[in-house]
Amino acid sequence: MICGTDQVSYFNMLWTIFLLLNGLLILVLLYSTRTRQKNEPPLDKGVLPWLGHALEFGKDAAKFLARMKDRHGDIFTVRVAGHYVTVLLDPNSFDAVMNDTIFLDFTSSRNQLLKRIFSLQLPSIKPAAERKWMEQHFQGLSLSKLNSSMNTHLQNLLQSDQKDCSPSEWRQDGLFSLCYSLLFRAGYLTLFERRDNAAAIYNEFRKFDHLLTKLARSSLNREESKTANLSRERLWELLSPNWLSEGSESNSWQQSYHRFLHEEGVDAEMQKRALLLQLWTTQCNAGPAAFWLLGFLLTHPEAMKAVKSEIRGLTLRDTSVQHPPINLLEAHSTPVLDSVLSETLRLTAAVMINRDVVQDKILHMANGQEYHLRKGDKVCLFPFLSPQMDPEIYQEPQIFKYDRFLNDDMTVKDKFYKEGKTLKYYTMPWGAGRNICVGKEFAVKAIKQFVFLLLTHLDLELCDPEAKLPPANPSRYGFGMLQPDGDLQVQYRLKKTHR
Repeated sequence: MICGTDQVSYFNMLWTIFLLLNGLLILVLLYSTRTRQKNEPPLDKGVLPWLGHALEFGKDAAKFLARMKDRHGDIFTVRVAGHYVTVLLDPNSFDAVMNDTIFLDFTSSRNQLLKRIFSLQLPSIKPAAERKWMEQHFQGLSLSKLNSSMNTHLQNLLQSDQKDCSPSEWRQDGLFSLCYSLLFRAGYLTLFERRDNAAAIYNEFRKFDHLLTKLARSSLNREESKTANLSRERLWELLSPNWLSEGSESNSWQQSYHRFLHEEGVDAEMQKRALLLQLWTTQCNAGPAAFWLLGFLLTHPEAMKAVKSEIRGLTLRDTSVQHPPINLLEAHSTPVLDSVLSETLRLTAAVMINRDVVQDKILHMANGQEYHLRKGDKVCLFPFLSPQMDPEIYQEPQIFKYDRFLNDDMTVKDKFYKEGKTLKYYTMPWGAGRNICVGKEFAVKAIKQFVFLLLTHLDLELCDPEAKLPPANPSRYGFGMLQPDGDLQVQYRLKKTHR
């Protein structure tokens, strides 16, 4: 029985709950009843209140956005978990988004993702300062040193992994596992100071990366959440150096990063956590890219023949080079291998470029149309769908063509068109404009060195000559390089000339 002041408190509590529920209902209705205003893009809210198209977007963004493009054209707004996202798919109009730093902003969404995925908060870090620091290490002389170190580690790991095999013994493995393991460990040894735990780091990282998309979307179940948290904490400890951020005279990449964070006012705990962000940023794409490239070559004999012929020409041209991968690749052009890499990235790089609308904006399209974007909405560019998979730009875009980026005279083909206009952005695996990936050149060199090493040192073939590449995992759209849903079984052994 409730009496006196208790009864008053009870009814006050009920009234408060009633008001809160009514407030929530009003918010839901406001989101649900949004209508398209004059000069706004086509609006598609979906059938589910608040959620809208969130489930379909998260399950397979490429399939969903392709359906929306067929329905609405190159620009439309969709509702996704309470947010309204305007998707722009006309590459001729991308600069209107990428070059706008007044009405559009990416730092808020980025900080939310850092907290959600890496349990990391870096509010004091200015993107311009971070980019300037990165450019010091991934350009010029610093880049040359990193490339040389990467090449050395790749060769040493390849030899070490083969040392227990007899000269003629074939080994079997999944191609994705082979590529990711070698490139990841070499990249880790190049950038991070610890030398005794590369294998442990790789194994723990794969557990974490497997759950990364669910971390980003907050869709982990209880068991997955426990696994992700344990893996994240384990990686923080494994990545921590044996020195403190102050007092060390080391000029390594890792030490320099610690100094940068310290100077920007980041505390010791966040400095430790930030290393996992850098590990993922620098190592998550090269391995998958090399898998797709070699997978396409193995399943397209004509392409493999062309690449091997080009490599053979390089080695015959300069037999005096002691460490051929980095020296030969820097000294001579490789138009065929470059075209194969460009085609691979066109088919499998699926970045999303996201911005928050911080002020009402008029978006000027290349065709002369203008659209009003509302403050509080989001803008998304998805280059995978257009330009990369646009049939108006590429004939049979879903098919791998190793010479797609070659002219008849073996020069780079870089002229592609949409609606009669030459495209500035015809493929965008590294982003574009002022926010293009700083580590692009390092990643490209690493992938080419790796492919060169494998094809010159190993006999590599499919276990099943009729095998096909596995499909891409659709949950990875928007997170850089796609990863396969499965693997491609290969067998390999050292070439006779390298035994």
